[in-house]
Amino acid sequence: MHDEDLSGVEREQDAVRAARRIRATRRGLLVGGLALVALGGGALLVRQIRRSGGPAPAWTPLRAITPPDAPAALSPAVEAPGIDTAMMVWAHADDDIIFANPGLADAILSGATVRAVYVTAGDAGKGIDYAREREAGIRAAYDVMRGVTGEWDEREITLLSGARITRFVPADEPRLSISVLRLPDGGLDAKGFAATGNAGLTQLINGDAAELVPIDGGPAYDLPRLTATLAELLAAAAPRHVCTNVPHESAYAHGDHPDHSCVGSLVRASAPAVGLTAERMSYYLGYPSQDQPVNVTGAVLDAKVEVYRTYAADDPVVRCAEASTCLAQPGFGEWLRRTYPKTEAELRLS
Repeated sequence: MHDEDLSGVEREQDAVRAARRIRATRRGLLVGGLALVALGGGALLVRQIRRSGGPAPAWTPLRAITPPDAPAALSPAVEAPGIDTAMMVWAHADDDIIFANPGLADAILSGATVRAVYVTAGDAGKGIDYAREREAGIRAAYDVMRGVTGEWDEREITLLSGARITRFVPADEPRLSISVLRLPDGGLDAKGFAATGNAGLTQLINGDAAELVPIDGGPAYDLPRLTATLAELLAAAAPRHVCTNVPHESAYAHGDHPDHSCVGSLVRASAPAVGLTAERMSYYLGYPSQDQPVNVTGAVLDAKVEVYRTYAADDPVVRCAEASTCLAQPGFGEWLRRTYPKTEAELRLS
């Protein structure tokens, strides 16, 4: 039917209906826009991941990292020596329980000393309160792995490097500790978040950002301070073994979170300064582990998922009430079913 065949009344009615459709569309766009703002970067990101079937991180070239000098004195971060000390240095508070378990849980159950360090706040631009929720979640996950729920002591430590870290130690078990640097999250696109100046580890390493300010307001890090801090923490722990993310130089870093590969490269560059040889290092595949065969099953998988579920109870972005719900999360479910440590010789370095 053409317009010229409509009566004046019909044309008026069509105009009213069209105006209503326009108003409804505008309301929908407004509500949708407000909803995106309310969700925040992290929650929106996870919903995108769930719809798409997994994350699609950006691949950004990374400059070579200049190794730091060895610490000149005994660090204030030194803790009591332990048995079979393992140093764990990760980009985010959950990298270890997703990618390095069941190895981490086995070490804790064996009585080994474990010193964990998380370099970024994993804040997704959502601020310190969200970062602290993640930190509470990882402490709860460690309680599950050690089989004891108790109080954790918290204190701030100013290092020789000038950095300030926050350390958590179970009041009843000093062989375990968690230290956080709370640097800004770099995001899947390696461009950071507006709330933290659109800068993260990628920009710091590549010289596009002169420094990064921790989201808790601590002293800023330039790249020499960051590598010196990592070397100092490694020396203070005196570990027998070091576990971290796969470095950027590895073919396995393609498709991984940019923060993961930045931290792997930072640790790999810093470790030799304190006498840690390649044989004492393990690098864990991150997102690309989903392309490898499943190797965590049965009761071991059940235990791993329970640790993750406990952590996720404090992380509103990935919260899952049941094990089946956790395993149904695209990306996360695949990573939980796998763990792939690599030696220096196995990294397929470019």
